[in-house]
Amino acid sequence: MLSSRAAKNLEELERPWRFTPTQTYDADTNPQGLISFGTAENVVFTRDSVSYRSSATTNTRLPQLVARHLDWILRPREPIDPEHIVVADSPTSLGNILGYNLAEPGEAILVSRPIYGRFELDYGVEAGLQIFYADTSMDEAFSPDVVGKYEEALVAASSKGVTIRAVLIVNPHNPVGRCYPAGTLQAIAGFCNKHKLHLISDEVYASSVFDTGDTAVVKFTSILSLGLTEFIDPNLVHVLYGFSKDFASGGLHLGFLATSNEQLRKACRMVLRLHSPSQAAVTIGTAILEDFSFVRNFTYKARQSLAVGYNITTSALEHRGINYAKHGNAGFFIYVDLSPSYLAKARLFKRENLL
Repeated sequence: MLSSRAAKNLEELERPWRFTPTQTYDADTNPQGLISFGTAENVVFTRDSVSYRSSATTNTRLPQLVARHLDWILRPREPIDPEHIVVADSPTSLGNILGYNLAEPGEAILVSRPIYGRFELDYGVEAGLQIFYADTSMDEAFSPDVVGKYEEALVAASSKGVTIRAVLIVNPHNPVGRCYPAGTLQAIAGFCNKHKLHLISDEVYASSVFDTGDTAVVKFTSILSLGLTEFIDPNLVHVLYGFSKDFASGGLHLGFLATSNEQLRKACRMVLRLHSPSQAAVTIGTAILEDFSFVRNFTYKARQSLAVGYNITTSALEHRGINYAKHGNAGFFIYVDLSPSYLAKARLFKRENLL
């Protein structure tokens, strides 16, 4: 299930001298605790937020609070176990870590179109993976029939000697601004289970969902809200989340992976020393999630602002006769088609200049 690189790293867990215990000593609260000599650290500043590895409780509280927060916004079928949370500096880093641990260099992640274009960098620069595209239109990507396009893509990849290891979806979607219907998620999960492919669901916009008054929109459904065992081995499902979008705090650098796959979690933690968040970010993120009243109110106001911005922008587009993807209700996106108007005029202008 894991790449050869991940399997080799897991062997290192058997070398206890590589991983010294975390210091637990505190002169006031735990004078009998362990004093660790295993970390080269200047401890003039002893506060939790500026140390290498925290001896305070924020490191254990944050996964608990993330699990509680995800239970609230994702509505999983079963409550998320805090032990299933991996904390890193961003969902981008976690995507790279997943690529590294699930596939060999040169293998591929399968996605539909349109899609966020920088995934090619996120999964390619360090992990060395390809993004392999299914030949889909925008509407096809959100239909259960997308699995037919995935099947065609598997055949095409095989003919080129490319091995597909996972399917990646973004839900709510970037850049279309729609949510996947539950039936489509079930079909994709079944497809992945059939071919023993991992399913990576990037749900970083999970609470950036808003009400525009459009009754035709599809409400957000997390992959974890499905009865996964009915469609897929839960060990194949991995959900990404972070603070950057829903909390308008990309500079805080906090990302989370939720997966029940124990071996994968261990493999991810083996490379976290290269992608771990700062203790300052952990402390701030913990304080934010502990204040549930703030989180609830912030989310409510953010959704209102997004709805207002969406309605203003789409009204302006319609007034000018510019085509865009209708029935959006999520994220910060409006997928605009400029080809019949502005781009055509630009091509005509360029041709006239050349004449």
